[in-house]
Amino acid sequence: MKVSANGDLAAQPSPASPVAVGDARSGGVGHEDAEELRADAERLTRVLVDLSRALQFRDRDRVCRCADELSVSQCYALKAVVDHGPLSVNDLSAELFLEKSTASRAANALESKGFVGKTPDPVDGRSVKLEATLSGARLAARIDREMVKENIAVLRDFDPEVRHNVTRLVARLADAYVARVSREGGACCVVEE
Repeated sequence: MKVSANGDLAAQPSPASPVAVGDARSGGVGHEDAEELRADAERLTRVLVDLSRALQFRDRDRVCRCADELSVSQCYALKAVVDHGPLSVNDLSAELFLEKSTASRAANALESKGFVGKTPDPVDGRSVKLEATLSGARLAARIDREMVKENIAVLRDFDPEVRHNVTRLVARLADAYVARVSREGGACCVVEE
């Protein structure tokens, strides 16, 4: 879906269209189409920067503030452990796209506040697994509720079809960006093409 100037979603270009994403990746984009693709990428960059900044402030000021004064990284770490745990610190760092040392600090802070526990890894005795405690799981559920409330407020004025399409498009964008990041070995970097 494309977003028109007034914020409405228009039909998505067909795979045969010269501006379709598949054509751009395969290098089959003509000069005029490449210029349009670049202009679209520049607009997307500005929009994503603004959205990222707004979400960071939202999470810091409204969502994580209610969460016993956790940092945004700690909120996301707790959510990752609840949603995907038990996790090693390497798994957590990969899940959050953080360096291992940053993920380790977040895990230690969550453990000191009683929101996660560490148990020896049954396969690798040198490693530990992070698991949410009952209070950690309850706090993660509260964080989820706060995020959903914020999203309800944002989506309230959009038509149901637009809400559905925005969610689908943002999920596709997220998948495309995640596919470009290597998460091996507890470090994250952009995959070179």
